Amino acid sequence: MNVALKPSAARPAPLDVARIRAEFPILSQTVRGKKLVFLDSAASAQKPRAVMEAMREAMETQYANVHRGLHWMSERTTDAYEGTRSVVASLINAPDPHEIVFVRNSTEGINLVAHSYGRGIMRPGQAVLISEMEHHSNIVPWQMLRDARGNELRVCPVTDAGELDMEAFERLLDDGKVGLVAITHMSNVLGTYTPAERIVQLAHGCGARVLFDGSQAVVHRPVDVQALDCDFYVFTGHKLYGPTGIGVLWARRSLLETMPPFLGGGDMISSVSWERTTWAEVPHKFEAGTPAILEAIGLNAAITYVQSIGYDAIGAHETSLVDHALARLGGIEGLRVLGRAQDRGGVVSFTLDRAHAHDVATLLDRQGIAVRAGHHCAEPLMHRFGLPGSARASFGLYTTHEEIDALADTLVRVREFFA
Repeated sequence: MNVALKPSAARPAPLDVARIRAEFPILSQTVRGKKLVFLDSAASAQKPRAVMEAMREAMETQYANVHRGLHWMSERTTDAYEGTRSVVASLINAPDPHEIVFVRNSTEGINLVAHSYGRGIMRPGQAVLISEMEHHSNIVPWQMLRDARGNELRVCPVTDAGELDMEAFERLLDDGKVGLVAITHMSNVLGTYTPAERIVQLAHGCGARVLFDGSQAVVHRPVDVQALDCDFYVFTGHKLYGPTGIGVLWARRSLLETMPPFLGGGDMISSVSWERTTWAEVPHKFEAGTPAILEAIGLNAAITYVQSIGYDAIGAHETSLVDHALARLGGIEGLRVLGRAQDRGGVVSFTLDRAHAHDVATLLDRQGIAVRAGHHCAEPLMHRFGLPGSARASFGLYTTHEEIDALADTLVRVREFFA
């Protein structure tokens, strides 16, 4: 069981999806005369009015740079920007808002850890352990670390069901040389939730730190970094119904204190002279230059919006959607769903006999249905399953059963076309 999931004792009230959809203006449009069916939320979710209005109001009434001005607009905007740290800390149950580092996205957060912890703290003889189901963002930075410093990169396989091979995971830790485990919390291709608590227990037992890529997981389930007992956690705002250009790295303060800065420049310094520079306190030590001010305000609004709906209700709705999608797609001849994980979220990747994924996505698009196609920035995982790519339908809190029906019905016609 994943400890980050906190089911309510009482059954949550069903989502009023029609009301929710009304709060996302983009969903009301038509595409080529067809009603838009947006099934690509795992790539980037749509934005509710609350996010747009929060950013617009900040631009119209108080916009100024943060941390540097003494006038009232700067102070007010600084309060709004820094207030987002507390909102993020509450979202993931971080013990200290100063452990929240703002980055552009999960990719930058992982690169920060690879540079500041990997190069700055890890010993050259230590290894990094990842898995076959990682996004490129959690592969390439560790390859760069390996190539620059010689740190070994180990890869844990996944089973045919699309789950982490835990026996192999334990074997890869056995020699005590792994300094960091960097694993997705939820696969962006398979929808698989990894056994986060067990991963941390095993890794810590062998002296390794743990980083989770929560880009997908934090959208669908509550995350509690204290309960998980991990050391680093990253996620991005644009998948959580917020704007692009803002992401989060959470790390234990004791680690942030010892890690060297990632970027140099303004706002991350305490003092500068020709002889030496001293660093600001965390988290500002890792936030060089003018930050994503409006985006942070938008992220605050997005988190507040999600929390107002509640993860219990979101989780129940998503479970219903996934069950319905697997039932409908599983009944289509020649369609293969990737992965059969017991614990999975709102992502369903599939292939169709005799049809390239790009062709499938193109024909779906002609009917107003937006899905993803390709290797989904997880090319090694596609190779693991012997595929050049797949199509992917992914769900948000605004997704309906009727949209899944539209997908399935259209896929039947697509298959007939290629047959």
